[in-house]
Amino acid sequence: MPKNKFQAAVFGVIMSYAMAIGMEVYNVALREGVQLTPGGLSNMTNSVFLGALEEAWYMGLLVALFSNLWGNRLGAAIGARWCDARRDSPAFCQLMRQAGTVAVMCPTMSLAATILFYGMLGGTPVFQLPAVWVGTVLKNFPMAFFWNMFAASPFTRWAFRRLFAVKG
Repeated sequence: MPKNKFQAAVFGVIMSYAMAIGMEVYNVALREGVQLTPGGLSNMTNSVFLGALEEAWYMGLLVALFSNLWGNRLGAAIGARWCDARRDSPAFCQLMRQAGTVAVMCPTMSLAATILFYGMLGGTPVFQLPAVWVGTVLKNFPMAFFWNMFAASPFTRWAFRRLFAVKG
């Protein structure tokens, strides 16, 4: 959809923060134990959203940085392995690129979160961090995949079309 570097940068920032906010809401809710209460995640309170916004501002910066450094390129390469633009529909190719990007960015951001929240701020011993990272990827991947497919990407495309008066 973006037609130039400026539009691509705006699209990237919107997507980065759409992903960061959604994932931080999920992770803050889990950290507060909301899923363990009767009714589960339906019992979230405003404090979850406040905590998520506090973390999303800097996690969004990390998402933008890592996606620009390698996430978008590797995601596109993975998507291209599953999609042939000459014979497959554009929608299918878009979904494959999104899936490829999540497959790269979820482990990347889970590593960043493991180092930051468990290592630097949590005091977890360094030798335990690989195990914590694997657990973090396992916890976050389903949410990252579905959040990207059904919330962050549609929202980003909608917002981008409104900002730049782009059709389709």
